[in-house]
Amino acid sequence: MPKGLISILLLVVSNIFMTFAWYGNLKLEQMHVTKDWPLIAIVLLSWGVALLEYLFMIPANRVGSQITGGPFTLMQLKIIQEAISLTVFTVIVATLFKGEPIRWNNFVSFAFLLLAVVFAFWKR
Repeated sequence: MPKGLISILLLVVSNIFMTFAWYGNLKLEQMHVTKDWPLIAIVLLSWGVALLEYLFMIPANRVGSQITGGPFTLMQLKIIQEAISLTVFTVIVATLFKGEPIRWNNFVSFAFLLLAVVFAFWKR
C-alpha cells in the first residue's frame, strides 16, 4: 500500500479519536452519562481518548512526511489533516448530534477547504 494512502488512513482514524476526545464529552453529557461528573474527570477521560489519537497521528505524520521518506510536505500534511478533521467532525455531528443543523454556509466552507487542499498540491 502506498505511503500516502497509509498516512491518510491513519489520519482518518486519528481524527475520529480526536473528535471524540474534544466533543464526545458533550454527547455523554447530552445522554446524562457524565451529568454529575466533575470537570477534571471529563478532562481526564478526554485525555485518555486523545492518547489514542496520538497513537495514530504520530505514525501518520512519520509515514506521510517527506522528511522520513513519505510523499507529503509538512504543509500538505497539515492541510490534508485539517480537511480530514472537518470531514470526520461533520460526519460525527450529523450522526450523533441530530439536532445540529448543517447549513449552506458550512458546505461553502467545506468547498473552500477542499480548494485549500488543491492549492497545497498545486505545482508552481
